Formats: sequence, C-alpha cells, structure tokens
Amino acid sequence: MPETNARFLGTIPQLYDRHLGSVIFEPYAADMARRVALAGAAPVLEVACGTGILTRQLRELLPPDAQLVATDLNQPMIDHARTKLGALAHIDWRPADAAALPFASASFAALVCQFGFMFVPDKEAAFREARRVLAQGGLLAFSVWDGFEHNPIGRIAHETIGSFFSADPPNFYQVPFGFHDPDVLRHLLDANDFHHIELEWVTLEAISPSAKTFAMGLVKGNPVSIAIQERGLALDPIVEAVEAALVRIGGNNPFRSTMRALVVTARAGTA
Repeated sequence: MPETNARFLGTIPQLYDRHLGSVIFEPYAADMARRVALAGAAPVLEVACGTGILTRQLRELLPPDAQLVATDLNQPMIDHARTKLGALAHIDWRPADAAALPFASASFAALVCQFGFMFVPDKEAAFREARRVLAQGGLLAFSVWDGFEHNPIGRIAHETIGSFFSADPPNFYQVPFGFHDPDVLRHLLDANDFHHIELEWVTLEAISPSAKTFAMGLVKGNPVSIAIQERGLALDPIVEAVEAALVRIGGNNPFRSTMRALVVTARAGTA
C-alpha cells in the first residue's frame, strides 16, 4: 500500500504516542474495546494497530485465553507498540496491509480497526479482505473521524499548516477527516456481505496538558511532518503557529476541545 500519507516512520511513532495518544485516541479506544469485549468473540484481529493504544485496552478486557493479533502497515509503529506493551502477554504482533491481509479465510471471529481505514487507498479491497478473514457472523468494528466541521482540532491543523505554503500545501489532514459519509460506508459494507450494520456518532472531549505539546503531536507526530520537510520548510515555526491557533479555541495548560467520530459495527454474512 504505497501511500505517502500513511508513512509513520522515524520518530513519528514516539511523538504520535506521547503527544496525541492520550488526547484523541485513548478515549475512543476505551469505547471501542468495551464494544468488542461485550461481543465475546475471539480470536480478534486488530488492523492498523498503530502504537498499540487500542491493543492494550483490548488485551486488558478480553479473556486471558482469547487470541489477539495486532497488525500495522508500518513496522516502526509495531516496534514501538511491542516495546511499550512488552509486559502484556498474549499479543501476536505482525506487519500487514489492510488491503491484502496475510491470513486464511474465516480465521477470526472479530476484526477491529480504530481510525485506520481512512488511510487505505483501496477501500473496496480493505472491506473485502475484512469479510474474507472473518468467520460467518463475525464482528467488524471500526471508527473513522467525522469531518472538519465537527473536529476543530483537525481543521486548525490543516488550515494553519496550509497557510505556510503559497502552493501545493500538504493534504495529510484531508485524509483522516475525509472518509465519513454514512452512505459510502453502508455501500462498502453491503457490497462485501456485511449485515446488521450500526453507525453511531460519538462525541468526546480532547484534553491535552498544554496546547504546545498537542501542537507538537499534530505537526511532528504525523506523516504531515515528512511532507512539510520534503517541501523545504522547518517544523518548529509551524508548531508554534498551530499552538497559537489551538490556544484561541481551547485555552492552554490544559487545552480542551471536542472531537467527533463515527463508530461502526456490522456482522459478516448474516442475513
């Protein structure tokens, strides 16, 4: 899956985990892990596990003997997650492309993906693969960000970074906040033999110790940092500008704002 907006390489995993993890990902991970655990399905495959934020919560809520396989396209993300969660047993870490999963058909009773499908260029292949590796009646649970109008954090990052470029600004933030149309999602699920589809808008609060550390994550903890540097600009002035914009909407020490995601569940091949 050669996608420049999915290059979580170098120091990005550490900065992503440190400055974004607890702020925007852990609140939704708690919600998602609860949904999957209540379903009581195993083995579980996690796609696009990132730095293991949802993985940890799944492992803690699932039964100790439930198999959990955590995958990501980027080996550096897996390496960071494995190091961070080394004390947690019974997690099988593997590199994998969501559009070409290296598992046999009907291998899992549940597949979960938190904020990952947005980055897969071939959405049809990703949902086809999800259905293939799920057993009949298996659970698919995933989340995607809503648009900029409901996520001021993403809008500010996108607009502020773009203001530094007279042409060809990085488009990274359009990717995570651009795949949330319920009709499109229902079509992809229907077309790939998923039923009992449920979609729920979930609004939560994002709280960071400071606007500065959060701005560091939004600029340096994402592939947008690679795009900025490839265009010849320094990162620190952009971090400072994003920090100032964040303070205007959410204050500082701590920074507070709202965020909204669409959480989707469906069942494989059940009429």
